[in-house]
Amino acid sequence: MPKLGMEPVRRRALIDATIEAIGDSGSLDVTMSEIAGRAGVSSALAHHYFGGKDDLLQAAMRHILTELGADARAALASAETPRGRVSAIIEVNFSPKQFRSEIIASWLAFYVEAQRTEPLRRLLRIYARRLHSNLMSGLCALLPRPEAALVAEGVAALIDGLYIRRALKDGLPDAASAIALVEDYLSAKLPRE
Repeated sequence: MPKLGMEPVRRRALIDATIEAIGDSGSLDVTMSEIAGRAGVSSALAHHYFGGKDDLLQAAMRHILTELGADARAALASAETPRGRVSAIIEVNFSPKQFRSEIIASWLAFYVEAQRTEPLRRLLRIYARRLHSNLMSGLCALLPRPEAALVAEGVAALIDGLYIRRALKDGLPDAASAIALVEDYLSAKLPRE
């Protein structure tokens, strides 16, 4: 008989192992057996909990998106100005928790797989809408709505693009330079105070 309460622990271990495996390989060229081994469970148990690798990838991306969403809500709650709200969202996306090699590799795999898998495409649309909404929550107080939407699109494109560019480089991610680049773009688009 399995121990009561072990399923959530094992599911989380499999999700973490998926993110680590993708990070190490830099792609989705990992097997359920490899992921299960990293998580310390059998391949059969991994299949029991998630069905297949696509289901496990979806669970990993939902986990990443859930953590990003929680971090964004906390950052927005502590922001004191509209400009601060926008900066908080930028900083959250490049925080040490988010902007690390294995998460960056998972995002790159996510972008690619979303082009062929409808459930992942749906998750990508949810992410894009949330990012846009979070950015607009500050930008609408600083710019007319049509301009705010264009700036939000530019900031989102820079965030996504910096993740993709970072995935193609060796070494540790440099969050400070990524934040500075996006903040520079934002400052150029906002009226002078």
